[in-house]
Amino acid sequence: MKIEEFRRVMAETAYIPAGSALHKTFHAFSQDALKITSELNGAYHTPEEVRVLMSQLTASEIDESFGLFPPFHTDCGKNTKIGKRVFINAGCQFQDQGGITIGDDVLVGPQTIIATLNHDPDPEKRGGMFAKPVVIGDKVWLGARVTICPGVTIGEGAIVGAGSVVTKDVPPRTVVAGVPAKVIKQC
Repeated sequence: MKIEEFRRVMAETAYIPAGSALHKTFHAFSQDALKITSELNGAYHTPEEVRVLMSQLTASEIDESFGLFPPFHTDCGKNTKIGKRVFINAGCQFQDQGGITIGDDVLVGPQTIIATLNHDPDPEKRGGMFAKPVVIGDKVWLGARVTICPGVTIGEGAIVGAGSVVTKDVPPRTVVAGVPAKVIKQC
């Protein structure tokens, strides 16, 4: 399956049965992601080289304003869209098969996890997965060690406090924190 078809199918698909052709596509893309992230994380690279590797990983053009401190991990990479003036700090992990969209002027704190898949709760079908995209609006700041669960949208200008687990949408221009994250104040 080609990348554009994969992105289209994932945008239209909520459930991926274990062993299906789509599930096998995940594994093929994960092998490419492992190869590219091994290169990215295995040695020093200039900012320009990092952008080239991230462009290969995401199969999309990464803006020259993008910054990343490796290591960075993803089990797919092909369904992540990154805006302009985005900075991703060290140790982040993106599970992007369901789709991750990161707006402009976003700061991602170290060791942030973004997940877009959940396994089937039925033990007989546990290998199957439900996909839900994550959307991070413009000018969002994610603190260190934030976890964002599948299906969450974080509104423009929001701040997510360090160590938070975001299970529900975050309104624009709010500060959320905690496990699970709750609105603390407006910003």
